[in-house]
Amino acid sequence: MTGYGFQDFDDVYVPHPDEPMPVFRRSWKPADLTEVLDGAWQPPEPTVGRRSDGVGMFYPGKVHTVSSETEGGKTWLILSVVLDELKAGRSVVYLDFEDDAGGIVGRLLTLGGDRRSIAERFHYVRPEDGLGSGVHSDDLDFLLRETTPSLAVVDGVTEAMTLNGLDPNSNSDAAKFGRMLPRRLAQAGAASVSLDHVTKSAEGRGRYSIGAVHKLNGIDGAAYTLTNRTPFGVGITGRSTVRIAKDRPGQLRKHALASTGEPWFGDLVLTSHGEEFAEVEVVTPEVKEAGEFRPTKLMGDICAAMEKADKPLSGAQIEAQVRGRATYVRQARSLLQVDGYVSETAPFQLLKPWDGAGSDD
Repeated sequence: MTGYGFQDFDDVYVPHPDEPMPVFRRSWKPADLTEVLDGAWQPPEPTVGRRSDGVGMFYPGKVHTVSSETEGGKTWLILSVVLDELKAGRSVVYLDFEDDAGGIVGRLLTLGGDRRSIAERFHYVRPEDGLGSGVHSDDLDFLLRETTPSLAVVDGVTEAMTLNGLDPNSNSDAAKFGRMLPRRLAQAGAASVSLDHVTKSAEGRGRYSIGAVHKLNGIDGAAYTLTNRTPFGVGITGRSTVRIAKDRPGQLRKHALASTGEPWFGDLVLTSHGEEFAEVEVVTPEVKEAGEFRPTKLMGDICAAMEKADKPLSGAQIEAQVRGRATYVRQARSLLQVDGYVSETAPFQLLKPWDGAGSDD
């Protein structure tokens, strides 16, 4: 693998002559505030992964967590995000401290993952040693630099911290681990997502994963918690509630429903059709007594796509250009037709610009 910065004879990392020198970040210098003061700065948007109505779930370049009890569905949720990113042509780095390649890739295939996309753009790592500052650290930096992933997953925070000689119950060790791995992944531009466990006692759980409080305090993206309502299993449909425990940039809560406790972002639904095939998605909250849930995010995206087009669009063209499950895109288009934004017959024309009317998602 000499073309990738390695020597074949001993598999020891040696910098390749074509590799750029690492950039030293001088973070103690005053920041340039011009962009903010000029009004050009925009808050980050969650564009990694998606809910069934097209709303993104994770922020690029930010640190996130997904927490649940055992069999709460956190791995299924993140694999649905992995598939979203692979389908979009992007790369994923998956650091697995709990399972093995057969378990994780096997699940991706069960969910209908494309074998070629997985082989080319799903980069699976099963660490058996602490990261340190030597060859393992170099391997990770090289992987991030070469693959430029949109999503980087740390599966098993407690195991990862223990492997690196850190105490999951120590705030100082949690902060150290955050700098060592999750934030390092985010600095490479990826949405960094760590999968963690919650305490078994629901009464004393609060908003935190098991262990130190700093696990939540150190997050600059979002933190989700999952609570299983219907068990997952072969041949059945399982469901877990997905709630927002933290949203530092503040762009996700507006797509959630206010409810008792944390905002309700949606439901993780895993439909098993047997041993070899299952479907997974994060759907919008289902509250029948609250009236019809209008997918206003998708409605706005459809209008934006039609406004950019230089001619009317067919239904298939709209579904190809708008990010979201096809059934939800069609539902959103139908609502736009009822509300007089889109023509009744194909090819579809935009009759008036979208103004967010009826926004309740």
